[in-house]
Amino acid sequence: MIPKGKTIRLYLIDGTAKGPIVAEIINWSGQAMLVPRTHLAELVSRLELKRTGIYCLVGPDPNRQNRDRVYVGEGDNVLDRLTKHDNDSKKDFWIKAAVVTSKDDNLTKAHVRYLESRLIEKLMDSGRAEVANGNTPFPKTMPEPDVADMEYFLGQVEMVFPVLGLGFLQPKLVQELSSEKSPKFIISDVGTNATAYEIDGEFVVLKGSTARKIGVPSWESYVGLRNQLVEDGKLVDHDESYYKFADDVLFSSPSAAAAVVAARNTNGRMSWKIEKTGQTYNEWKQAVINAAKTTADHDNVTKG
Repeated sequence: MIPKGKTIRLYLIDGTAKGPIVAEIINWSGQAMLVPRTHLAELVSRLELKRTGIYCLVGPDPNRQNRDRVYVGEGDNVLDRLTKHDNDSKKDFWIKAAVVTSKDDNLTKAHVRYLESRLIEKLMDSGRAEVANGNTPFPKTMPEPDVADMEYFLGQVEMVFPVLGLGFLQPKLVQELSSEKSPKFIISDVGTNATAYEIDGEFVVLKGSTARKIGVPSWESYVGLRNQLVEDGKLVDHDESYYKFADDVLFSSPSAAAAVVAARNTNGRMSWKIEKTGQTYNEWKQAVINAAKTTADHDNVTKG
């Protein structure tokens, strides 16, 4: 089988993981830089920031707990734009910027305006962050080959951003829920009808699932998250005892999802069970690991 891996090189400019970082994908003409706002003055000499490019200002959303706010922009000289934003009280939320330019200076104004529009569109579709832009600019008309090039360029941006800790462009779900990757999990022991899948490392509770409204007195874990989902309209009234998920909701772990659904402190690895077999999430995960070990051992013996 031909490897499908990618090589992404990270360069820590000041030698620390909390400082500015340059990210490059082998054979990609683009270059991404993560710029902490507190390091902006130290980067005024960096050529990457003085090129034509796009950028995302990122920081915590002051109105929503555990959620980012993102502003997408473009400029002929990205450093000039970041400097202006640093002095703009209306955009005081950002603590870091993700900048994308081209190593060969081939990005034009038309290119970055197209990329800006597409980034805002993808950001809105993902629903993972609050979009600070007031509107979505229409992409400028470009020749078909340029559109194809920019779509490829955008695909590389979507690949490198998560490596820099920026997950706000990742889609809500993969196109199809493959039973080969994850079985359907349920929680029904507290009267709920909740279903979920594990997709790309995230635990996704599906639209239409129900969650208990009144939690047990000892409930502490993820109460704030549940309240935020209600405030955001992701959990809506179903009846006097239960909420209903108005959309697919992604959680960082099975336990976070289980606590929100069951309204109690709970180990999601034990609470979520496969619909058809009753096997717990933990039992399923251990079986997957053991099967992988068996296959690896067999392959090693065969190669030896």
